Amino acid sequence: MATPHKRISLTNIAQQLGLSTSTVSRALADHAGISEETKARVRQLADELHYLPNHLAASLRKGHSNTLGVIVPHINGYFFPAVMNGIEKVASQAGFNVMMCQSNEDVRRERQNIATLLAAQVEGILLSLSASTHQQVGHFEQVQQQGTPLVFFDRMPELPNSTAVVLDDFKGAYQAVSHLIEQGCTRIAHLAGPQHLNTSRNRLLGYQEALRAHGLPLLDELVYLLPSSKLEAGRDGMAQLLALPTPPDAVFAAYAFSAAGALEVLHERGLRVPQDMALACFSNEPFTTMTQPSLTAVDQRAEQMGETAVRLLLQLLKRGPGYTPPHIVLKPELLVRGSSLHLAQRVLAAK
Repeated sequence: MATPHKRISLTNIAQQLGLSTSTVSRALADHAGISEETKARVRQLADELHYLPNHLAASLRKGHSNTLGVIVPHINGYFFPAVMNGIEKVASQAGFNVMMCQSNEDVRRERQNIATLLAAQVEGILLSLSASTHQQVGHFEQVQQQGTPLVFFDRMPELPNSTAVVLDDFKGAYQAVSHLIEQGCTRIAHLAGPQHLNTSRNRLLGYQEALRAHGLPLLDELVYLLPSSKLEAGRDGMAQLLALPTPPDAVFAAYAFSAAGALEVLHERGLRVPQDMALACFSNEPFTTMTQPSLTAVDQRAEQMGETAVRLLLQLLKRGPGYTPPHIVLKPELLVRGSSLHLAQRVLAAK
């Protein structure tokens, strides 16, 4: 087994050249007070030893790490990678590096992530809640008490004095279900996410309000609580709905992967979409345009969410602890596609 190489430090270079550490440091920084001969000797040895400067340590000596921490539940699918793209773009423009952690939907890992980021002395943390966090908010209060700016995005806890960027999930669900009703659907089911998450809870509320607004009954049998956002959960949910004495004529899914699982089951049963069963879902995953038919989906403004979250964090850093910016709620967009349009309207849409 190969022995790991020890990181070369300024002290190692100084000892080999018989110089002080400060002289080596100034030589590598091209300081005017160091002779060209000494600079050349220092640079040559630094190259030979593959010396890499510790920018983090240097930043911390100056009182700033120039690093922002980000914690996401997972990096599966399109949404969180797209949010990260927005975060890194704005952070980089502002001169910050980004350190990303995954909680893997585990509150224990989430706590460890926060401890790691605080130990690295990040200047602020951007976080989207894990699915298992529930009301356990002690680790977030610790961040607030330590004075490290904390901004939530997409998923957030019920925590006083918190700052967040979220999508209007209620409105997105209301738009999707209203669209299904406008297509003539009257018995609409919902594949719902975990109700302790603000995103899933608001999608269920939007679904319910759309039914009320259009004079349709709210039936418990038409709401299936998904154990996860995965394709298999959508398959199981669709099978349960089809087993009802009177199956639904449309399904609104809280997640795109669950909708894809539901679509698979409908194809396997020989049911036509949208003629026999219309489908709409949350999250505009790239694959939603590739299914047969393509899936009507609510776009979550993922990259915009990441960009906005960083800008909020930068405001907190600039204005100090006395400043509490308001929550920012982004507007969803319903992208209507073949899985929900009746034949006549699909023909019109194609013209």
